[in-house]
Amino acid sequence: QVQLVESGGGLVQSGGSLRLSCAASRVIYRFYTAGWYRQAPGKQRELVADISSGGSTNYADSVKGRFTISRDNIKYTTYLQMNSLKPEDTAVYYCALGNQYWGKGTLVTVSS
Repeated sequence: QVQLVESGGGLVQSGGSLRLSCAASRVIYRFYTAGWYRQAPGKQRELVADISSGGSTNYADSVKGRFTISRDNIKYTTYLQMNSLKPEDTAVYYCALGNQYWGKGTLVTVSS
């Protein structure tokens, strides 16, 4: 079993930045695609960004140019650097590993 623990969420003003982290508990982390998803109130969960074991990245159109996903295979950690945040980025952010393992989520609130 792999445990994922997110951190770094919080309240920020529009235009601000936050950095989310997701720490995994097992060395198998390095073999999986790691991703960040988000779910806003009343909406379905959506992919924000993911990064393959080899480092290839994929972003939702809504965050391209503002968010950057990265990973550290030594520390078993995935990061999401979020810049130029907008109120519509407000959501619970979840990290995932291979779409098989999920964290419990961290709330990001962007005030206007």
